[in-house]
Amino acid sequence: MKKKYIFLSTWLLCLTFGVKAQEVDITTLDLRASIEIALERNLTLQRSEVNLATTEANLLQNQGERLPFFSTGASSGYRWGRSINPVTNLFESQRIGNINLFANSSLTLFGGGQIINSIKQSKTEIEVAKKNLAATENDITLNVINLFINVIFNKEQLKIAEYQLNTTQRQLENTTKLVEAGSLPLGNQLDLQSQNATNQLEVINATNNLRIAKLNLSQALQIPFDDRLDVISPELEAEDYDISNVDVSEIFGIAVETMPEVKAAELGVESAEYGIKLAKGAFYPSLGVSANLFSNYVDRAFGGEIPSFNTQIETNLSQSANLQLTIPVFSNFRNKAGLQRARLQKRLSEIQELEVKNQLRQDIETAYTEANAAKQSYQASMIRVSSLEESFRIGQQRFDAGAINSVDFQIAQNNLFNAQADLINAKYNYIFRTKVLDFYLGNPLNL
Repeated sequence: MKKKYIFLSTWLLCLTFGVKAQEVDITTLDLRASIEIALERNLTLQRSEVNLATTEANLLQNQGERLPFFSTGASSGYRWGRSINPVTNLFESQRIGNINLFANSSLTLFGGGQIINSIKQSKTEIEVAKKNLAATENDITLNVINLFINVIFNKEQLKIAEYQLNTTQRQLENTTKLVEAGSLPLGNQLDLQSQNATNQLEVINATNNLRIAKLNLSQALQIPFDDRLDVISPELEAEDYDISNVDVSEIFGIAVETMPEVKAAELGVESAEYGIKLAKGAFYPSLGVSANLFSNYVDRAFGGEIPSFNTQIETNLSQSANLQLTIPVFSNFRNKAGLQRARLQKRLSEIQELEVKNQLRQDIETAYTEANAAKQSYQASMIRVSSLEESFRIGQQRFDAGAINSVDFQIAQNNLFNAQADLINAKYNYIFRTKVLDFYLGNPLNL
């Protein structure tokens, strides 16, 4: 049974083994640790977690609306001049000190369904936030896999460039000896010296490209860049990855059921429906009940005798209970405008749902097309390298025997090394494209 939405297996492995980012050796990063560090430190993910906590706080507040409101308090002060003594109820022209005690409570018995619908809407918004959090995790993981593969690819490119340089240097050493012995013209040596300088530049460029790839990965992991950063390259064979058994329609059908951003968009429509019910509730009467307690104490009394504090509090205690019915007759179009906005919000949510699904289909179509193109490119590169390896082997034999000049030999050599570089590029491009399709199929994102 397909997962409701993608819980990335690589992250789960990290949690299982309890690997902490600060304990990871950056000189031997594997994919599992890289994904964990990225998920632990990514600020966008942390923002999504805060948004989820905010929606949970909104739910708590809305659930509290079903409970009675209660408050209590006290006040104390003095009055001067002509005022009513609250004990004697007579006008007096002297300073009167007073202490007032009060308590209030109220409860909404019926509010047009606004409370229950606000609770349902908040619960739906929590699910939306969870889906958005899962979508953010997926995006981060897929990006880390891409950057991780890019480091491996550039390491392979550097190896090819270094091998090409070593091959040229050996040929230059042999040619130099033959030129000094008078067996070959000086032009052959000069040509190889030029080729050697070109190969040295290619090694420098490959080294810089690898450093940039590591920098990009380091930034995605939110860790300071260190030249010692390196990754463990898994054994990757393009033949282990296959896309021939699926098509776009099948992938899209699975993705619609599993991708969290689709679920978030669908829940957004559901939340908007509760918003409409909430707005309609403003047109209904509301019924509530309230109760109040009040008492006070003053430091002046008729005839100069001041009753004690407890006596005054007991004597002056007043209580009240009220049942209040509020009928909205005319609200200056506020309720009508609120209902219109709620309906428009639902329409916007429906449009967003269509946009998400359309974008998902387009992304899958693009990914599928790119994966097929990468597969064909890889297969063609394999044939090309195989042919050029044989051509180079023959060319090297003929060059060593003096049957061809250095220019022809360099052409054969460059053709082979360029083809090998293209093969490496096609290989890792194809592997990543298949992982993108795995992502949409809900398969584990690992290498």
